[in-house]
Amino acid sequence: MGRAFEFRKARKMKRWSAMSKAFTRIGKDIVMAVKEGGPDPDTNAKLRAVIQNAKSVNMPKDNVERAIKRASDKSQGDYKIVLFEGYAPHGIAVLVETATDNNNRTVANIRSHFNKCDGNLGTSGSVEFMFDHTCNFRIPSEGLDPEEMELELIDFGAEEVFEDEEGIHIYAPFEYFGAIQKELENREIEIVSSGFERIPQVTKSLNEEQTAEVEKLLEKLEEDDDVQNVYHTMETSEETED
Repeated sequence: MGRAFEFRKARKMKRWSAMSKAFTRIGKDIVMAVKEGGPDPDTNAKLRAVIQNAKSVNMPKDNVERAIKRASDKSQGDYKIVLFEGYAPHGIAVLVETATDNNNRTVANIRSHFNKCDGNLGTSGSVEFMFDHTCNFRIPSEGLDPEEMELELIDFGAEEVFEDEEGIHIYAPFEYFGAIQKELENREIEIVSSGFERIPQVTKSLNEEQTAEVEKLLEKLEEDDDVQNVYHTMETSEETED
């Protein structure tokens, strides 16, 4: 299915590989959604999406409700999305999405990770243009035809619709998230999960030793509590196989 499909396959579930990390990330998403649109998911589309994602990783309902309650407290600090851009060894572009309540701490930590792993933290706009910003949805496949769904959702911005063992996946440019979410809800189609990704436009192949050097930085970044997602232009093994 092409570059984008292989990128997604390589990343599948990696973002939520550690359960505790998944819950922490979703907890931050809940805070940001509640601060932006209020604690009622019926009137807050962003919060509805986060709650769906919480269910998809089996986050207990009590955890979700506590996170919403904490976020509704005026004393609860807010998180801001901050994007960091730079290069890992061997010219691999790296894009780091963080959610932070202390920008000075996050900047210092991200810079330290790059420095310790022979990378370079760049300026705003230095690598972001190398990635396509996309949104995605996963819906159940039972009773639905992916080809028909693609034809019906193309007017709402969908660019790619396909089916695998987990259901039907819908991909579109970032800015069409709201339109597709609203249309699926209007049709009373369950949204199992949804989210955003940055897909590299071009990837670079490295040998085993070089790959290990880049992965050292990627692992440091992914382990950081402020980091939500890490994207890069290194070619994955799945892409190489194809």
